[in-house]
Amino acid sequence: MIRFVTAAVGIASALALALPAAAQDREFGGEIELVDPNVLRVCADPNNLPFSNEAEAGFEQEVARFLADKLGRQSVSYTYFPQATGFVRMTLGSNLCDVIMSYPQGDELVQNTNAYYRTAYALVYPKDGDLADVETIADPKLKDKRIGIVAGTPPATYLARAGLIGKAKPYQLMIDTRFDNSAKAMIDDLDSGEIDAAILWGPMAGYYAKESGKDYAVVPLTHEGKGPATTFRITMGVRASDQQWKRTLNQAIQDYQGEIDEILLSYGVPLLDEEDRPIVSKAGDVAPEPREPKG
Repeated sequence: MIRFVTAAVGIASALALALPAAAQDREFGGEIELVDPNVLRVCADPNNLPFSNEAEAGFEQEVARFLADKLGRQSVSYTYFPQATGFVRMTLGSNLCDVIMSYPQGDELVQNTNAYYRTAYALVYPKDGDLADVETIADPKLKDKRIGIVAGTPPATYLARAGLIGKAKPYQLMIDTRFDNSAKAMIDDLDSGEIDAAILWGPMAGYYAKESGKDYAVVPLTHEGKGPATTFRITMGVRASDQQWKRTLNQAIQDYQGEIDEILLSYGVPLLDEEDRPIVSKAGDVAPEPREPKG
């Protein structure tokens, strides 16, 4: 089942009337757990690969299907809303779904599970070009290169520090994913030679570099020195009231971490351990391909 959510507050209010009477007056973070015991209800973006889309082709959806099976859920359903302002309020906070599959550790809008992957912003460039073996933004090989950067993201600080921001090509941070895709646009520009290198959030960098079919290096930015963090732990987000649900997910993450890693690697996500060492597939040099999308 797929449930679409619009920005109209009236829709959320009407659906809220179907909740048990004891729960109707509770705000987000109350005491009653409203987790569906039979269906894994996922909050997701309708057009934001590699994370999720309406065709259920994202890695969040692959992980959701895997966990639903392991947790004995009969099916998976989605509440879709663009992952921008209002996402948590209109999905998880409105009790229309029970888990946000990817959420940065420490954000106070949700209760975080344990982290199930760790990744970083990454530098993407042709492996056989003159940027071979570049690992940091400060590398002299990047001087006079035109680098794509999403405006307002942490690596922009390091570009400015290295004196590279003047020639950089900026891409929008705040977009409606139903209509725009800064990550794909950046890799398309790298393909065409419009830019010499791209800097993107790791999962997007790995996925779109892989999808391009070109031989690109995807280098996590883990050696930038003092400044904004470039590496983050990613959790699942649940309601503050859902303590047992959080424990259930934490146990599943612990039990099936290896299988989850393989799913993420199959989408090109550059995974890092706690010492910034790359996590590689245990299934061989080539990670398993994701399932065919539905629809």
